[in-house]
Amino acid sequence: MRIAIDAQLAQGTATGIGEYVSGLVAALRARGLEIVTLEERKLDPWRFDRRVFWDQVLLPQRARQSHADLLHCASGTMPLSLPMPVVVTVHDVAWLRVQQHTRPYARYYFGNFSIERYKHAAAIAVDSEFSRRELLDVVPDLDASRVRVVYPGVSGDVCAIARAREGNAILVVGTVERRKNLEAIVRMLPFLPDARLISVGPYTPYRDECEHLAQALEVSDRVEFRGYVSRDELLGLYASCAVVAMPSRYEGFGYGAAQALCAGAPVVVSDQSSLPEVVGDDGTVVAIESMQGWLDALGAALRGACDARAAEVRERAIARFAWSKSAADMAATYDLALAARV
Repeated sequence: MRIAIDAQLAQGTATGIGEYVSGLVAALRARGLEIVTLEERKLDPWRFDRRVFWDQVLLPQRARQSHADLLHCASGTMPLSLPMPVVVTVHDVAWLRVQQHTRPYARYYFGNFSIERYKHAAAIAVDSEFSRRELLDVVPDLDASRVRVVYPGVSGDVCAIARAREGNAILVVGTVERRKNLEAIVRMLPFLPDARLISVGPYTPYRDECEHLAQALEVSDRVEFRGYVSRDELLGLYASCAVVAMPSRYEGFGYGAAQALCAGAPVVVSDQSSLPEVVGDDGTVVAIESMQGWLDALGAALRGACDARAAEVRERAIARFAWSKSAADMAATYDLALAARV
């Protein structure tokens, strides 16, 4: 089996999808599959026009040239022209649920346009049971038997982190955008006087709102927006933070939560979307609107109340989010896709 994988979002400042693509490619190769990565390093994957040009022009061309048996569109978008059977990973349907504030052309392309393309996929992989339900809800005529849950894996360097807490940092990992609800943690800082917030991830204009809020609450000196950081810095933050928080309103998976568990860091998440599914009983789940619940959970983590069971939590998480397991499930999805076209 020769598989071509769209790896364009692993270029440059790769975020969760880039992490997903890189980890999956390595795990599939370790499993013995022949993988051809499709990418164009001279093309900025984060400019909308460049992304569409890649998806709709270059990607199908490169897929044909690869002579692969199957194309895996791992970043959630598909070309109109399908050169071969296609598996698509649908990470979430956020563009139809919580991105109403974004530009109309982007909402259309990543929303309704992409949804229509999914109907032509030979098989679909989703990151969670939550995302599967969401997809089948917005595309009710989709063949549910073709939609498979394949949990992303967490990389070995995260799983190998040696925890050594330093101070009282609340770490939030992810793009600084409205659905991530970073402002909720900012609002709590006046009630957590010994804590500081470190935000890691690319910016959107939502960052300005969070900065203005921090100024109004007089906690700016305890809020750091570090933007996109190096891999070593990210690993260091997972090693040294007091707790990882994910107060998001919508996540198809929540890589930051899975990484925190595998790193052995305490994690507190909202009760929204996929997050309770991802952390299970190994993290603390708090109602998104309950400030007191968040203050209690973060306060407990800052005091070290989660440390006693950190080792067993970490062991379970590493087993759940092993890339070898993810690759096996994805290989079965490829088999399903190819069998459907026989």
